[in-house]
Amino acid sequence: MPAEERAKHLAIVAARAAADRKAKEIIALDVSERLVLTDVFLVTSGSNERQVKAIVEAIEDALHAEGANAVRKEGQSQARWVLMDFGDIVVHVQHDEDREFYALERLWKDCPVIELPSDLYGGAVDGAEDTLAAEA
Repeated sequence: MPAEERAKHLAIVAARAAADRKAKEIIALDVSERLVLTDVFLVTSGSNERQVKAIVEAIEDALHAEGANAVRKEGQSQARWVLMDFGDIVVHVQHDEDREFYALERLWKDCPVIELPSDLYGGAVDGAEDTLAAEA
């Protein structure tokens, strides 16, 4: 069963918040067929710890405004890989180096990519369109 509409909506809200903080390569994966605990993984990255923290804060604020609160958050103090579990979606904000090393997109490559609005890639998010095209 594909991801619920609420999860897709929250992924788009989180992706917009990340894009506002110039996050890189934002991708949403429908993991609902593989995991029973969540529907969507949103993966993005920042070039340094300060940017990772800013992206995390923006996503938290945006999802809180939608009535979604993180039930679990890990990694914020190091700001290398922050995982935020909102129930319907799990957000991974990684430092560029960690993202390349762990390659979550390759690990979950069998999961469908959720199409995000094209306006998210209006120059603020480097390479995201290429990533989406390659994953499709």
